[in-house]
Amino acid sequence: MKLKLPEDVRRMLQRRFENNHRDWLVAGGESWPQEFALGVPTEQEALRQVDGVRAWVTAWQEWCGSGALTFCERRWNSLGLQRLPEKLVLQTPEEVAFWIGEGARWSRALKRYRELIGRWGALAGPLARYFAVLADYCDEDYLRISDMVSWIVSHPESGLYPRQLPVYGLDSKWLEGRKGLIGDLVAAILNGKGRDGDFYQRCGLQAPPLLIRMRVLDQGLRSRVGGLSDITAPVEDLAALDFPASRVFIVENLQTGLAFSDIPGAVVFMRLGYHVDVLARIPWISRARCTYWGDIDTHGFAILSLARSHLGNLESVLMDEEILLSHEALWVKEKEQHGSPEQALLTVSEQAVYAGLKQQRRGQNVRLEQERIPWVVAWQQLQETR
Repeated sequence: MKLKLPEDVRRMLQRRFENNHRDWLVAGGESWPQEFALGVPTEQEALRQVDGVRAWVTAWQEWCGSGALTFCERRWNSLGLQRLPEKLVLQTPEEVAFWIGEGARWSRALKRYRELIGRWGALAGPLARYFAVLADYCDEDYLRISDMVSWIVSHPESGLYPRQLPVYGLDSKWLEGRKGLIGDLVAAILNGKGRDGDFYQRCGLQAPPLLIRMRVLDQGLRSRVGGLSDITAPVEDLAALDFPASRVFIVENLQTGLAFSDIPGAVVFMRLGYHVDVLARIPWISRARCTYWGDIDTHGFAILSLARSHLGNLESVLMDEEILLSHEALWVKEKEQHGSPEQALLTVSEQAVYAGLKQQRRGQNVRLEQERIPWVVAWQQLQETR
């Protein structure tokens, strides 16, 4: 049997903690205590590695830490009576945590977990997946989370904007990165009360209006909106316009949209990302010829497919194999590819490019951002789509 030194046990406990610490929060004392054999050798094994066994015994004799260390005695013919470390017994997850230097985090997480499930028993399961929040949030942030959840649960249909909530220290920047956490906790507590949807729907709050940016590329169309050429407005306001646009361009990059010159009867929408589906709520767009130009990467094609599910006449431009291959010097890496192996609403040629990106045929996570294509090349093709 392999001799297990304290460092070997620490590594083993580290893995066990990483794999099980969330379950330990929920299960409490179940499956405890846990025992770890330290690899007591036979006499013949000890004779083959006398120095190693001596170092092993010394390491455990000098060890001090959490848990109970048990020794056994062996009377060997050649080596006489030996007192050897036999097993380590850990009674609680806390002892594991202290063994690997995670004691403070575990204690803080356990304390907060018990506090929250004491108030809202429905959190007993869902809360465990937020171990890092429980363990690492400063007291101020933890109390802010608790106060916000408490207020929303007490006022589940307030219809207020988030910044209107009477919660100390609440600000938009702080909230932005914690919507998922708060929405999950509120939904768990109010389970069975229609808490589906996004953060605002789950929490009964008023969502800020979705603002979209549109440039008007035709003088006649500009005259219908007081001469404005660059408009940022709620989608409902744009939907209410009586706007006879005959061409609609959709581009991902803001500066790409700003670079457009006038095109008769045209508008260009910029930087919608996966919110591109909101364009389906603007009636006059469906009467126009629609063109999408995004990055040549997996997310660019996923957005195209999504947009096409709402705008059936949507065509793409500058997203083909020829453009990709002719600009190899400008490729960068897509940080994280879209998870789907295919996109249902791509054309055959678009799907071929998408598949090539997913299968790494041209290299690892190849990406051609739209703004890297020389404008003289891009503008020529855009004009040819008229």
